[in-house]
Amino acid sequence: MKALLPLLLAAACSLASAQSVTLTGTIGSRAILIVDGAEPKTVAVGDSYKGVKLVSLQGERATIEAGGKKIALAMDTPVSVGGSGGGGGSGNRIVLQAGTGGHFLTAGMINGHAVNFMLDTGATTVALSAADATRIGLDFSKGQVGMVGTANGNVPVYRVHLDSVRVGDVEIHDVEANVTQQSMPFALLGNSFLNHFSMRRDADQMVLEKRY
Repeated sequence: MKALLPLLLAAACSLASAQSVTLTGTIGSRAILIVDGAEPKTVAVGDSYKGVKLVSLQGERATIEAGGKKIALAMDTPVSVGGSGGGGGSGNRIVLQAGTGGHFLTAGMINGHAVNFMLDTGATTVALSAADATRIGLDFSKGQVGMVGTANGNVPVYRVHLDSVRVGDVEIHDVEANVTQQSMPFALLGNSFLNHFSMRRDADQMVLEKRY
């Protein structure tokens, strides 16, 4: 009997200290959580890991508690809670922790809706799938149509401008983005966002300081 029930991308939230939590699967009555990009951890109901307590687990849904708040995690429905700092997106510093494979993953928001990002300095713009765009209510069909080269050949993309992109307590407005019909496990946090920051890597951390 297979105890592991993998979930492709269950949920993520940005907690009060810009903490991210992702539910990636279940083993029986235990949840598999990734906190701040660290190695996956199996957590039983009632137990805590890195300040995140698993309150309940029902099928593909979980409730966690962090920073005094209860947050529901559901399959393909990420949620986000504002970070600490200046408040209202007025912060100026982002610290990301390298996860498995050395990738920098984080929860964030596009136009006020929660998404999961992967930092990609090779991406010209923020990029997201049509499925994510539809989920957050972004009408990309009105965008300018272009072509980009991929490993599978040239594919069409829709060029749009996002009202806002937020990570932790840092928010950037009027950000260029590409929307593709291809399936993507994460939105790419590309240079149309990253160019607003100076970046430095410190061991397993990536530090972004907002330019003025």
